[in-house]
Amino acid sequence: MGFRPLYRCICQFFLTMQIVWGLDTVKILNPPEEALPDHLLRILYSCDGAATVQLECVVSFETGTISTILLRQWSCVPRDPLIKTVKLNLPDWLVYQSDGIVPDSLRVLTCFLRASVRYGGSDDTKRSTGSQDVASLQPKPFFSRPFKQHQLCTAWSKQMVQLRQSFLQKQCPLEQETIHFLSAIYASTGENFGITKTLDPHRNELLEHFRLKAVSFPWCAFSMWILLTRHCQDRLCGVFHHIDSHNNYATPALFLKRSGQLHIQISGVSEESSAFLPSFTMPLKKWCQLSLALHGRTVTVSLVVTDNEERTVKTSQHVLNHTPMLDDTEGYFVIGGGKYIRGVEGYFGPVVYYRNRVPYSMTEVVIPDVIKNTNLTGWLQSCEEFIFDLTVKISGFTLKAKPQKKESCFDVFHEWIAMERHPPNLQCELWEEAAPRRRLAVQLAKLLVFKHGGAAVSPSPVGRALYALSVHKMAKTSSSAVVSKILPLLLQAGCLADKRALHMSSVLYSTGLGVQKHPIKAWLLALLAAQRDDRLALLHLGHIHQQGLHGFPRDPDLAYAYYANIAKQTTLDRHNPTPQQTFVEAVYLNNDEALNLQTNEDHHIFQWLKLQARRGAAEAEQALARMLFWGQQGLSPNIQEAVKHYRRGAVQLEDPVSMYDYGIVLLLGHGVEKDVPKGVTFLKKAMEQGLVPAINALAWYYEQFEKDYEQAVQLWEKADFLGSPDAPLNLGVLHSEGLYPGKPANQYTAYKYYLKSAERGHMRGAVFLADIWATGIPGHVERRPSDAVLWVKWTAEQNGYLGSLLRKALDSYLKKDLFLSLLFYMMAAESGYAPAQFNAAYLCEQNVAGFLEAAYATHCMWRYYNLTIQSQNPETYALIRMGDLLYEGLDGRPKDFFSAAHMYSLAALSNNPQGWYNLGLLVEEGYRLPLSILIELGLSELYIADKNLLLSALYKRCRDSDDTDSYVPCSLALFIVFLQSFEKCYITAVIKVSTAVAVVATPTVFVIVLGVLRRRMYGQDS
Repeated sequence: MGFRPLYRCICQFFLTMQIVWGLDTVKILNPPEEALPDHLLRILYSCDGAATVQLECVVSFETGTISTILLRQWSCVPRDPLIKTVKLNLPDWLVYQSDGIVPDSLRVLTCFLRASVRYGGSDDTKRSTGSQDVASLQPKPFFSRPFKQHQLCTAWSKQMVQLRQSFLQKQCPLEQETIHFLSAIYASTGENFGITKTLDPHRNELLEHFRLKAVSFPWCAFSMWILLTRHCQDRLCGVFHHIDSHNNYATPALFLKRSGQLHIQISGVSEESSAFLPSFTMPLKKWCQLSLALHGRTVTVSLVVTDNEERTVKTSQHVLNHTPMLDDTEGYFVIGGGKYIRGVEGYFGPVVYYRNRVPYSMTEVVIPDVIKNTNLTGWLQSCEEFIFDLTVKISGFTLKAKPQKKESCFDVFHEWIAMERHPPNLQCELWEEAAPRRRLAVQLAKLLVFKHGGAAVSPSPVGRALYALSVHKMAKTSSSAVVSKILPLLLQAGCLADKRALHMSSVLYSTGLGVQKHPIKAWLLALLAAQRDDRLALLHLGHIHQQGLHGFPRDPDLAYAYYANIAKQTTLDRHNPTPQQTFVEAVYLNNDEALNLQTNEDHHIFQWLKLQARRGAAEAEQALARMLFWGQQGLSPNIQEAVKHYRRGAVQLEDPVSMYDYGIVLLLGHGVEKDVPKGVTFLKKAMEQGLVPAINALAWYYEQFEKDYEQAVQLWEKADFLGSPDAPLNLGVLHSEGLYPGKPANQYTAYKYYLKSAERGHMRGAVFLADIWATGIPGHVERRPSDAVLWVKWTAEQNGYLGSLLRKALDSYLKKDLFLSLLFYMMAAESGYAPAQFNAAYLCEQNVAGFLEAAYATHCMWRYYNLTIQSQNPETYALIRMGDLLYEGLDGRPKDFFSAAHMYSLAALSNNPQGWYNLGLLVEEGYRLPLSILIELGLSELYIADKNLLLSALYKRCRDSDDTDSYVPCSLALFIVFLQSFEKCYITAVIKVSTAVAVVATPTVFVIVLGVLRRRMYGQDS
């Protein structure tokens, strides 16, 4: 027996029992979830006397009024329960959009069906109303409703109404009433960074009218997916909050406490606010859907915890004692951390805002595809199992190991290499056995424990050793064939908290270098590394969401969240240099001059600079100090040695630049004991010699140490006038914080100073400017998220950890280790760094000794040259090579002469003579340059008709370029064009002369011949 017949029999049985006991009943069997037209509704009913069954629709409006509409009614007599099927004829204004015939309606808040049994008569002993049943209906948003297909002839006047522009606008859903704040997954590091979102007023007058009326009576809902990796370490951490135009918290504000409870704050109309704590706590490492619904003064918070296929629902409700206020167009919303609070540690999934309605059920959830496909919880669970298994084995090794002292200080990586060469004959116990894929990690853990004499070892050093061993193996083989064998080691190292291994694995999956390309896995690994605050992974994710790669839509707000994180850390890293950081240098592998400048402590360039410095050359002292302090031109950072050169240049040579640099390191204590008075002395000496940075530094001293803002402002104003990038930044900070003498705080004035500082190339100025563009200043500065991304991206690409990666790539290239160089350049290229993209493409193009498969090399070259030309200032060689690829149609693509010509023209306009030359070759092969390209090149349409004239113009510009190497080939090409023109003109002239001679000579010859014939004839007659 099926479920429905069984259910019907059970209902009839109980209803029969009710009749026996003299009861009545009514039941709506199949209510619709939404207000639908022409739904066939089935109602089961019975009565114990003559009665009437009524079906009504009860609607409540935002005005507070309630309307009851009678839909159907029929008589009922005592008998067995019956099921009646009726067509649900709801009012048109509740189901359809208004169209001139269907009228407009007030905003509907709630709607439900009510079926009841009613008895007649005036006897008080009789009940007027018997049994009843209700079913809730979810009213559809206005622009989600269908239009009614009217079965009648429309009057001409109504047709004219429907043709009006205001009516036609209603037919087009110009704006969504459901706002998707976040569609992807965001890795939150637990710092003051998050996703900023703003909303505009509705363009539709009706929707905007409803929105304004709902400001003091909000009827909306927020839904977000969240996975916590750690509870809040501060008093409160940001989950989702709203900041108004006065930088105060507005409705709603959701925070996480140390205990795992949520702290929810709702602001009121009269600047009053209230907060409450839901009864449940947030779990760790499980995806949860957190929902907050506002029904006027009632706030409902629900949490759905997903654990594989299981669902756990927790709900908490709170009634406010004040009128809440929610103006969603004022200020901005923040997902995660922001300016005023740190964010949670974990991941955010899709975040949705139901702007003017509350969904029918906030607890019936479907896991979004982006969460299912990524399978983040699967990775975390497998890593937990691996770490637990390894920790147990480490505990066993610790008990087994005997304390021993080693005289050598080799690290575990070198000891592992030695053990590979001479493997010890050790007997393993049963508990030491491990799965084959994890055996190497267990052996490294054992080696670490015994190396430290049985001391407790955490899994993290094992991860670092696995990463070092993986890189060593790839450098040793220098081939992509080994990547598939090494990748499991990298993934295990990533499980053991090595961020570098996670980022490298992500790049391998993203590029398909030696493994099957898998964008989703690449994104997952990048998320894991970014959540642990890996700077390169943050840069990688920012690039993905800025460009919309791997199938994700472009989201400048999400990209900004990642870029702002690393950009602000870059400004801090500059003030706290470490040996792990290197100055970012854009060295292109096709630039022999730049490659020849790379040096080291034993190189002749470095030795020559030292010699010049000993001879008293101030420029040499500056160069040596700069190279050693920042790790430039192939040198490793050595701050202590750099300070010696600063001191020598300042004290012995009295060089103002060296005095400034030495004064700064004395003020900050970098590489030398901090000595503020001595540092100020050198700064004053440098200022006396007119060095502008010294003026700015002294102003900073007066502000930070003396608190003399008037003196600081005087010096900063002077430095600003002289073009200092630091001075406007500091003046902007004073205006922002209200510290400028005699003036109140003014964010717009600060903004103008930040803009000036950023345009002069200051990184902190760029970060502050982007911070304002991300949120805007009401009434003064509009929000510009796309431009904000460009500024923080530029700053983020100056990070010293990116510089170290580029240094490793360049060193590997100079050592002829091309595979490892390509891998390191790809790691930087996937982060969107244009010079690294160019170098990766160049290595794939060269493919020395065939270290890459031909098909992969072509694909790699195409991909990275294509990415390079999309940068702001692309290398012209990339434009030329991209043009060649388009012309040849490689990588399974058809030939594209127009795009090739466009690439060549861009290179030509960037003063690359090869661009002019290649355009000439295209013309010689018979391709007619489009008029649009000729206009770009500054040539008129007259050149279209004359091929030789066009070739002459192209080759002349090639010859006259600044590149001396192009003079000979371009001159030869021009000479050949002249020869062809001369040959053509010569042949034409010969033909014309011959024709003229023939025309002139023919009558003469005819007369002569005729005369000769006449003489002969006359002689014969004689």
